[in-house]
Amino acid sequence: MDKLIVTLLGATVIGFIYWFFFGKKDELVQPKNVWSVLVEGGYKPSTITIPRDKPTTLTFTRTDANSCLEEIVLPDFKIKKFLPLDKEVVITIPPTKPGIYTLHCGMNMYHGKIIVV
Repeated sequence: MDKLIVTLLGATVIGFIYWFFFGKKDELVQPKNVWSVLVEGGYKPSTITIPRDKPTTLTFTRTDANSCLEEIVLPDFKIKKFLPLDKEVVITIPPTKPGIYTLHCGMNMYHGKIIVV
């Protein structure tokens, strides 16, 4: 009986570890030109899909007082902006070629991505 309990418990722990590390997938969304991004413990949504060759407006609203999230950096577009608390900051990007571009906080601890299709 003890072996059965240990085996079931072990299988449950292995299943939880697999779900925790490998089960989280990015949500597939339709590309659009206007996005509102909530900055609270990270970026929500963390994956943004935008169409190629159309200027896209990203509106960031920071509600988290964490000092790490005070700045947004889009290195591929050479954009770095300060995000004041509870105020909207609008960034317009001109995506010219398809690809996956990163965005992160000023300390490079929180990450997101922009997918240009």
